[in-house]
Amino acid sequence: MLVYTRTIKTPGHSVHSLQKHSLPLITEEGAKNESSGKSKAKTKKLLDKNSKKSFCRELNKVIEASDVVLEVLDARDPMGCRCPQLEQAVTCSGGDKKLLLVLNKIDLVPKENLEKWLNYLKKDFPTIAFKSATLMRDKTMEQFTKRRARVDLSRTTERFGTKSLLKLLQDHVRTQNKAIQVGVVGFPNVGKSSIINSLKGVRACNVGLTRGVTKSMQIVHIDKQTKILDSPSIIADSSNNALALALRRIIDTEESGSADVLEGVDAILNHCSKQQVMMQYSIPDFSNTEEFLTLLAQKRGMLKKGGVPDVENIAKILLCDWTGAKISYHSQPPGSHRPPPYLTEDKIAKMQECFNLKNLEEENNNTVQALKCPSPASSIIFQSAGMTNGIIEENKVIEEASEWENLETSQEGEEDEEEEFTESDDDQDDMEEEKNVKEENKVQVTRRAKLGKRQTSPKNSEKQMAESEHSNSLSLNLDKTADDDDAYDFNTDYV
Repeated sequence: MLVYTRTIKTPGHSVHSLQKHSLPLITEEGAKNESSGKSKAKTKKLLDKNSKKSFCRELNKVIEASDVVLEVLDARDPMGCRCPQLEQAVTCSGGDKKLLLVLNKIDLVPKENLEKWLNYLKKDFPTIAFKSATLMRDKTMEQFTKRRARVDLSRTTERFGTKSLLKLLQDHVRTQNKAIQVGVVGFPNVGKSSIINSLKGVRACNVGLTRGVTKSMQIVHIDKQTKILDSPSIIADSSNNALALALRRIIDTEESGSADVLEGVDAILNHCSKQQVMMQYSIPDFSNTEEFLTLLAQKRGMLKKGGVPDVENIAKILLCDWTGAKISYHSQPPGSHRPPPYLTEDKIAKMQECFNLKNLEEENNNTVQALKCPSPASSIIFQSAGMTNGIIEENKVIEEASEWENLETSQEGEEDEEEEFTESDDDQDDMEEEKNVKEENKVQVTRRAKLGKRQTSPKNSEKQMAESEHSNSLSLNLDKTADDDDAYDFNTDYV
């Protein structure tokens, strides 16, 4: 669109010649495409951030950038938390990259069982007994007591294993004679972010009971020589058994289907002692998983209309108990030690270089003695399913259809239908308007053209407003669905 401007002759001022300016011609179709493009771009950004491929991409960034990789294991099922694909990728990467095992949540297993696992795991990699902090708030948060005394809860007291882990990292710094980067990796809910917060002494990473809180690599500075890299969880391969998928898969119990949750609960109960489960939940004898969930729902008062037990929701709660930190259970290490095929004696020795293993063993013993652990009678005996296969390479990820994709597909279909309807009914109006636009480009425009406004028919104006409302509603729906920052539960620290 061409716009001609001229100055008016006033006293003390000279007359200037006409000046020609060009303004972009904004058509109805252009405005529609721009709005639709922004909405699709926002949808694509949210899809990419929450996709499994994005998780693998960020995980690989952490592995490649790390000098030392910490594989975090849940002490209740250490073997089930080990990922052979990850360990092989680190040990076969070449260079001086090291792999350490961090046995977290050690306060949830009996001491005898903990000692057995430490003796077993240290034959493969250096292993640190660890308990993350139970009270961890943001360093800017404070609390007032009744006497108005200021109590700073940014620092925590109940954490074990931080000194021994920091000593190991300092040993590696002295060997390399340079600053190092330490990557923290593992399956969901093993406590990766909580370990980083315990090492830092303040809440530096978001944590929560929801799986998949960490969606991208985060850098935390421990000191001048050490940087910690937090990573998204490892994606469990769908070829794993039902038990491994129930405990290690990145799912949201609020949005997952009831069939998946019920199958996971059934797999957990089938790998435990029935009598111990009955004592743990104070439930009478039951014949199957559905009857157990029915009795548990009745005991806790979780009923639907008409007094029907809410089996689906009680199953989700039980699954959260087992992946969180409310249930004490323990598994036994294998009777004989057999290293994985990718771990040769040379590679095991290489992983142990530059570390003071004798000092580490003493630190672990002190940690175990100082820790308050449950008795074997109050802990459920659990049969582990062995190592869990994970997906490390991005090109091997098979994305599952999600609500985001379905929403985007449905919106595109609606927009296509609207375009076909407009072309069939308003062809004559579009031709007349196009003719008027061409005439305006040849003639001097009026004052309204200078302001960039263009008259449209009432019918087209109403349609443009409707399309704008449609695009805005899609953007609002997407904003509400995205949940990037989960609330922090101050009663637990396990992720």
